[in-house]
This record gives sequence, structure tokens and C-alpha cells, in this order.
Amino acid sequence: MINEATEERSWTTRRDKKAKKILQASQLAEDKILPAEKMVEALEMLISPGDRVVLEGDNQKQASFLSHVLTQLDPQKVNQLHMIMSSISRPEHLDIFEYGIAEKIDFAYAGPQSLRVAQMLEDGKLKMGEIHTYLELFGRLFIDLIPNVALIAADQADVKGNLYTGANTEETPTIVEAAAFKDGIVIAQVNELVDELPRVDIPGSWIDFVVAADKPYQLEPLFTRDPRHITDLQVLMAMMTIRGVYERHQVQSLNHGIGYNTAAIELLLPTYGESLGLKGKICKHWALNPHPTLIPAIESGWVESIHCFGGEVGMEQYVAARPDVFFTGRDGSLRSNRAMSQVAGQYAVDLFVGSTLQMDRDGNSSTVTSGRLAGFGGAPNMGHDPRGRRHSTPAWLDMRTSNDELARGRKLVVQMVETFQKGNEPVFVESMDAVKVGLDANLATAPIMIYGDDVTHVVTEEGIAYLYKSDSVEERRQALSAVAGVTPIGLQHDTKQTAALRNKGLIAFPEDLGVNRTEAKRSLLAAKSVEEIVDWSKGLYNPPASFRSW
Repeated sequence: MINEATEERSWTTRRDKKAKKILQASQLAEDKILPAEKMVEALEMLISPGDRVVLEGDNQKQASFLSHVLTQLDPQKVNQLHMIMSSISRPEHLDIFEYGIAEKIDFAYAGPQSLRVAQMLEDGKLKMGEIHTYLELFGRLFIDLIPNVALIAADQADVKGNLYTGANTEETPTIVEAAAFKDGIVIAQVNELVDELPRVDIPGSWIDFVVAADKPYQLEPLFTRDPRHITDLQVLMAMMTIRGVYERHQVQSLNHGIGYNTAAIELLLPTYGESLGLKGKICKHWALNPHPTLIPAIESGWVESIHCFGGEVGMEQYVAARPDVFFTGRDGSLRSNRAMSQVAGQYAVDLFVGSTLQMDRDGNSSTVTSGRLAGFGGAPNMGHDPRGRRHSTPAWLDMRTSNDELARGRKLVVQMVETFQKGNEPVFVESMDAVKVGLDANLATAPIMIYGDDVTHVVTEEGIAYLYKSDSVEERRQALSAVAGVTPIGLQHDTKQTAALRNKGLIAFPEDLGVNRTEAKRSLLAAKSVEEIVDWSKGLYNPPASFRSW
């Protein structure tokens, strides 16, 4: 018999609820266009108490107009929101919790607001879901964090709601798809309404409403590094990495994290790398934002392809002029995609190089420190060995330490750190702050960025520890402590074992790699200032005003 309850059940509850809200808010709109001055009223119609709201705000592009509107909602009408954000980057991202509009958050990164996040957790003004990696957060949007509302940003829209995202597509398609195909409401702020788009990045059928913001969305030049700030010590570390990692393992595809250490590597390829005869042998394919410091290597013929997580302020004209290298549309603008570039960086590259604020004796690391709940964004995705990988490359195969016929390769995960941070704080510590922070924040697990068993190499100004070669936990710890300088972990090193570790290839000092410390000077950099990078670009790179010193 057919169950009577089954016959009466509605299978369109989400769709019906959405249709009712859309009908109500449509009274404020012309076609799909909502007026900016009506957005508070519109959002109070479209968002219900307890809704899951995805607010676009990765570490570069921010739906800044919509985030500001959220702070103006009446908490008697809209409250207990469960916010989902890649990055907690703006003050109003946390203001909505102070005002009683939002209650809980799941996020990946909170660099600019990390101190305030920690304080609000301590004060009980914010409930924590989890600290995610980017891919983890994106994945959960399709499983158990399906959004009711998505608030996004784009460059342009037409009256049908078709969107052009330009160079900064980033995470927008992923967020929109998770909401649009599960009867969530999608609202896009745009910089401009136009009759015809350069290209359609997101179709209007996925978008419910569009609003022309009062000012362009916020965009941060997150990946720009001024070569003037690169030190001789960082040049030394970069030389060791090129010789002792890239050349040794034939690394052809890679991702660089943010930092002056990796900027130094990029600027040494056309000079030091060239002198070693490595062009065409290493560093050909990249998963990377358009780093200005990579311009000399591109212009010198080192780089064959770059797929980007997002854009970079000032790099638009340069990228458009180099379609053989970058992924661009017919209009010339970059097509970035944070989710797909994370996948590429996870499964398709040979190597990831990153940095950290603290590392313990087992190589576990985190950027979450005392009083600062920063999160970690994409580093855990990039900085681990994806065991689902099956295609082989010379570098991947070179990580095998067994002759077993079933032995598999391994992704190179390199941590490149100076032994002390600014303020003379040691990077290598007995116990990371993340352990206590996790306990204080009632997190189920400590917020570890990269687990030690995924790390294959650690590079410091002292040398390189080839951790993947170790036969035991104790040998691995000794190799790490040998390059940890005079930090608490470095002082535990038994100097009697140094020669044995060097002979076995578990550690290498500059002289072991053929790197002369006295040659590690800034003069090796292909560009020593932002102005020289502009010259390399033939004037196509237009750096933000804050990076202009001429």
C-alpha cells in the first residue's frame, strides 16, 4: 500500500520558499536589477533567520557593498545567520556578529581580522563551525553546508543578469552553483551595468538579482612583493632551494606561496638558474596568481603556462598580452578559478613551497598563534601529498624510497622558513600555540596548517632537511633540528650526528649543494625594485600606487 504520509509530502519546499521570497522582492526590482538604496529592504525580504549565507570574500576579491548592507539589517527581522566565508577580511564581516545578525561562522582564512576573531570567540560573541581549507569549504557547500543565500561580486552585468567577472573570477562560479542549483537565492553586486558583456562568465539563469554597487568591489594586491625588501639571507635560501630541491628532483610544475622567500626564487631563475643551465628543465608549469616577481622569468622564456587562483591588481594588461602563458578569454582578460586551481595545485603539480609561523619537532606547522586565529586558506590543499594521484613525473617518482614494485611517488611539500620571525620569535618550537588555541576555541582538532608527515623538505638559512629520506621518527627529528638554528628545537640537535646525517643525505648545508654563501647577494636578483619589474614587462605592469617609489 502507498503510505498516506508519502502522498502528502511536498518535494519542493526549498523551491516554494524561494519563489515566495523572489516574488516579494521583485516588487523592488526592474527586471533583475535592484536599486542600491533599496538593498536593506530587499535583503530583509530575501534572508530568513537561521539561513546559511555565503558571503563572497576570499583573500583578494570582496563583495564589499553587500557585506556593508548586511550590517544595516534589523536584527529583529534577520538573525542567527550561519555565515560561510572563505576569508574574514573586513570589519563588517564581524560587525554582523556584534549586532546580533549572525551567530555562527565557517571559514578558511582570517588574516586581517584574526585577532578580533580570537577575541570574539573568547567573549562568546561568535560560534565557530570549523576552520577549513578552501577546497574543503567549497566541497561542503554541495554536501552539508548548502547555502540558502549567496552574496557575490562581479565586474559587470546586463539586464538579464549575465555576469562578467573579468580577471577575478576566483571562487564566484563555485559559490553560485552551490546555491543556484539547490534553490538558494543568488544576489550579485557589480561595478557596472552594461548592454553587452565582453564575455559571459556566469549565465543570468543562475542569478536572481543584481545591484550596481556605489563603488567597485574591494580588491587587494595580495601577491605583490617589492624586491627592495628581499634580503641577502632570503637570496641564500632561494639559491639552496633551486639547487637542492628544484634541480635535484627535476621539478617542472609547482606552486609558490606568498612571501619574500619565494619571490626571491622567482627573481633568481633568469640569473642564478640561467647560470646553472636549468632553463627548460625546471619550473615550466605553475598554479599561481599572476605574481609580478615572476615577470622576469616569463620574459626570459622560463615559464610555459600559469593557471591562476585569482587576479592581481595591476597585472591585467600584462596578462592580456601574454595569452600563450596565462588562461585568458577572447577579450584578453584572465580567467581565474580558485577551486580548479586548487585542484591543479593539489593533483597536477610536482611541488608546493610555503612558509609558516611555527613548526614543531615533527614538522607540523601552523599560522594560528596565540591570540590570532588566522586560518590557513589553501595551504593545506597545496601542502599535502594527495594519495589519489596516479600520473608520474620525474620529481614525483624521485620521492620513492623503496624498491618495492608497488612503491608510489610523492608530491614534494617544502616548508621554507627563517629560523626566527620578526621580533626574534623562534619558528621552531616545542609546542605550537595552535594546540592551546584549539582547546580554548573548543575546536575538535588543533588547527594545524600542514601536518609533518606530509612535509618532504624543510629549508632554512642553515640548510635543507630531506625529511622524506628518514627511516625513523627520531632520525626525522634530528634532521629537522640540524637546520633549526639556535631555536628550542635546534638546540636539541646532537652535533655528533651531523656528519652521519650529511653522509646519508638527510641534511645538506650550502657548501654541500655547491652554493657559496658569499655570492648570496641581492645583486643576483633579476629585478631589484618594482620599477625594474615594470621595465621587464615593457610597461605593461601597472603597480598599485602603494608600490610606486619613483
